[in-house]
Amino acid sequence: MNKILTVAVFPTMLTLGNLVCGFFAIVVASRVEAPTSGIAPISAPIGTRNPVKALRALDKDDPTHNIMLAGYLIFLAMIFDALDGYVARLSNWTSDFGGQLDSLCDLVTFGVAPAILLVKMCPHFTYLHKQAVWVIAASYVVCAALRLARFTIETGDDDDHMHFSGLPSPAAAASIAGFGILFYTLRNEETRLLHATEIDVVLQTVLPFFAALVALLMVSRIPYPHVTSQLLRGEKSFSHVVGIVFALVAIMVIRGYAVPLVCVGFVLMGPVLYAWQELVQHRPHKESMF
Repeated sequence: MNKILTVAVFPTMLTLGNLVCGFFAIVVASRVEAPTSGIAPISAPIGTRNPVKALRALDKDDPTHNIMLAGYLIFLAMIFDALDGYVARLSNWTSDFGGQLDSLCDLVTFGVAPAILLVKMCPHFTYLHKQAVWVIAASYVVCAALRLARFTIETGDDDDHMHFSGLPSPAAAASIAGFGILFYTLRNEETRLLHATEIDVVLQTVLPFFAALVALLMVSRIPYPHVTSQLLRGEKSFSHVVGIVFALVAIMVIRGYAVPLVCVGFVLMGPVLYAWQELVQHRPHKESMF
């Protein structure tokens, strides 16, 4: 038995910050009670974009507020997850302990938390198909666990950290959590979007099936880019930096719609490019899809 003699403090604290965010995302999502009808509740507007004032304005008894907060907590955990690996590699503090701890924390934050959030933010589907939505949620957790276990075993010291084999679990979780933010926008009593209620019902019906697809993509071998490494690593052109800035500004201005669209686009990009290369360009692949 090998004893742990030293632990990298800063990367470990970042990893545990990821876990804490995932834990509280589960706690907040659990406040939402089981639906008694298929109608989604209308939410009171928060009325501010100031993060401090918004936190104070959140109503713990408002299910839509809780769903939105759980979604934001998962996104905050993604920041911790991106930073811990980057800091560890930058300072040569990588270790088996850090890799194992990261996978355990990711399972909670990017496996369990989005699965529970999925059930809680789809009252229409949950009310009509209670057993089906829990089966999908459980399948999502199982695929996340398999994805993380495979990633831990297959990732070596010589990995360039530029691509993933299969959809990474943080991106999968983001594609689910983004809808928590979108549903607040649709269910806000001050929303100006036409047919918001009808769009809400359609999204609730489609989202569980989308989550099942996300689960399959996590355990697939379809390549996905490592966004943080490809956007930030090394020297980039001036136009590249300007593009990133404007993209971030657009997301912040219309984040209620932009965040889920960007996340869903990233998820679907993998199989679309894979199909294009397989069917149109006829490029040979070293690995099968699964």
